[in-house]
Order: sequence, then structure tokens, then C-alpha cells
Amino acid sequence: MLKSLFGSKPADAPASTGGSLLDRLKAGIQKTRSGLMEKLDEAVSGRKEIDADVLDELEFALITADIGARTTAEILERIRQQVERHQLADSAQLKTAIKEHLLEILEANDRPVPVVAEPPAVILVVGVNGAGKTTSIGKLTRRLQSEGKSVLLCAADTFRAAAIEQLEVWAQRTGADLIKQQTGADPSAVAFDAVQAAKARKVDYLIVDTAGRLHTKVNLMAELEKMRRTVSRVIPDAPHEVLLVMEATTGQNGLEQARKFTETSAVSGIILTKLDGTAKGGVVVAIARELGLPIRFIGVGEKVDDLLPFDPEKFIDSLFAR
Repeated sequence: MLKSLFGSKPADAPASTGGSLLDRLKAGIQKTRSGLMEKLDEAVSGRKEIDADVLDELEFALITADIGARTTAEILERIRQQVERHQLADSAQLKTAIKEHLLEILEANDRPVPVVAEPPAVILVVGVNGAGKTTSIGKLTRRLQSEGKSVLLCAADTFRAAAIEQLEVWAQRTGADLIKQQTGADPSAVAFDAVQAAKARKVDYLIVDTAGRLHTKVNLMAELEKMRRTVSRVIPDAPHEVLLVMEATTGQNGLEQARKFTETSAVSGIILTKLDGTAKGGVVVAIARELGLPIRFIGVGEKVDDLLPFDPEKFIDSLFAR
């Protein structure tokens, strides 16, 4: 029976800590929302018409939120055209036009999660050190377990002893089993053992942690490709998802990293962490626009259940909510 990779739990189902997804999103991106809305209000406050000065203020507001120069230019051009056709007359309509364009971008680059005919579903998690990769794996494990799924973890970051220990902590915290070897072992060999174990134990999900690496390290990036090939030898269509963990606080600087990972590792989705700690949450739009990748999850806090599934419409609604 085919099943969605991340289960079928409705995106707006209340979280275990209470509150709908929209409520938690609003709280999680408060800094971005308050900054953007304040600047949008300043841009149109007291103005009787939408002129060049208003457009300059709008450009500043969008760029400051890290929505990106390309997307900002598109929004401004659309607004100019609508003003010329007398389709925009007040601030409410202006905000609606911006909101609609941002949603179009996110929905255009969204894609359904893969379906898996027979478990285990294999998820490869990649990213640079410090982006919250191991923590995100722990939170994703807990989320899947809350839906009644079994999870096996694989410590394929064998370059740092601390990385194995950190994943062990999460395995103990969530009660998930962990496949590991000693520091310095061949990461592909560890992944191979883990895939075989996942099949034998009939678990629903195998999540593979990989070494944090810079996109400029050619040998380490090549190793990721080797791991993908190794996993696919055991399960032909695996990995079913390659998730790149990025910090929202890196802003536009993270896009080049993401491009390199995408080229080498066939990244299929993004986990965007630390969204609650930045006023530049518009980078969500920039990532989708520039990379053509869907955002799968966003991190909005330190708690174990602060990894939320990403829903384009709810994200945009929370961004413009009062």
C-alpha cells in the first residue's frame, strides 16, 4: 500500500502542546512578521496614492525581510502594472497583491512528498555544521513517532566523535534504535548496515545523519554521492528524500550552499531551522524561488515538537496576520 513519506496527519491538526499550526507559525515567525508589517504600514501610511516613494519603501521592506532582490523586483513590477490599470487603490489592496505573489511562488515550487510502496522510507539529512542538523533529526524522529511510526537512526557522521554522541542522546531521548560504528569508519558502510537493518526490522523510517560539511569540500561532497549510491543498492528507489538543513539566519548567504548541495546530493527538500530567531524569515520565499525546492519543515523553537510541517498558504497567512 502506498503511503506518504511523512504520513497523513493533517497540517492543521493541533500540536501536542496545544494550538493550531497557524497559531504556532504566527508565534514562530513573529520577528519577521512584525518587521515586515511595520515597514509595509510605514510605506503606505498617510499616502493618498501609490507613487515612486511608496514603491521605494516597499522595496526596502521586502529586501529587509530577505525575500530576495529577484522576487522583490517582480512584486514591484506587478504593482506598477496594477497601479497603471487602476487596480490598486489603497493599502489593503496593496498588501493583498504582495501576499498573493508570495503565495504563488511558494505553491509553484511546492511538490508532494514521495510515496513509498514498502517501508522503510529512507531519509538522508545533509547540511553544514551548526545548522541544527542533528537536532532536526531528533525532532523529526519525535514527530514521526507521534504518528505511530517506527524510526531507526543511522550515525553516518563518523568524522566527529561528538556527532555520534549527539545522535545517541537523541536516540535515547526518543527511544529510537541507532546504527553506528566507531569514529573514522566508512560512512557508506555504516549507511549500508543501517539500510539492511531497517529492512530486516521492518521499521517505517530510516533517518541517516551525514557529516556536516561545507559545500566547497569536494571530497566530502563526493562522499555524499557515494552514500546515495550505496543506499540505492539495497533499496533501488532510496533515498526517498534528501533533506538539506539550513539556518534561516544565514539569509541569502545560504543559497549558494544550497545550490552546491543540490547539485551533488540531489536535495529534494529543505528543513529551515531557527526561523524564530530572525527577522529575515522571507528567505523561505527566496529559497523556493531561487532553488525550486520545497520547504518540508521549519524550526520555530528549542522544544522537541518545535519542528513544524511547512504549508505555503498557512505560512503566508501567518506572515500577514495581525
